[in-house]
Amino acid sequence: MNEKIRELLIATGNEGKVREFAEMMAGRDVRLLSLSDMPPSPEIEESGATFVENAILKARGQALAHGMWTLADDSGLEVFGLGGRPGVLSARYGGMGLSDSDRTKLLLDEMKELSELERGARFVCALAIASPDGRTLLVEEGECRGTIAPSPLGMGGFGYDPIFVPNGFTKTFAELGTEQKEAIGHRGKASRKILSNLDRMGLL
Repeated sequence: MNEKIRELLIATGNEGKVREFAEMMAGRDVRLLSLSDMPPSPEIEESGATFVENAILKARGQALAHGMWTLADDSGLEVFGLGGRPGVLSARYGGMGLSDSDRTKLLLDEMKELSELERGARFVCALAIASPDGRTLLVEEGECRGTIAPSPLGMGGFGYDPIFVPNGFTKTFAELGTEQKEAIGHRGKASRKILSNLDRMGLL
């Protein structure tokens, strides 16, 4: 019988992501920790060419550094009219040191000449779970398709949420409530797949 996961490290310092994961796992007997709760560890280079590769690199690297079950995600925004940019560089688009609003402004500036049809986009999330000895246990992906709004709207969420309007909606992710975003969002879809598999394996 597998030993249940009682502590899970969420391999991010992004408090917005930590809150989303905590809400999705509410009611489960698992203590969630983030990188801000842990001793400093080596920076994991996100050298993968895909979201899946980067999620695995982060999960394995932090699991080995801290000796505990670790969940890592790599997620980002792909704009079809920009050839899929910013993609895996979403969190680092335009260089380090920029704020979320700086990166959003940069992206909107690059999209000024795009037609309405070219403003289609998708949010992608890859999640990976690694065991304390660094073995990759599970990898899942989720996506949410939509369009990019001409200007930021809403105060909720983080990252590019204020400019992303999911298909079938007129509001941005930053205007939608947390429950609605979880139901249709890329991270919610990937998380439900991961949690379902962990339940099936008897680990939660």
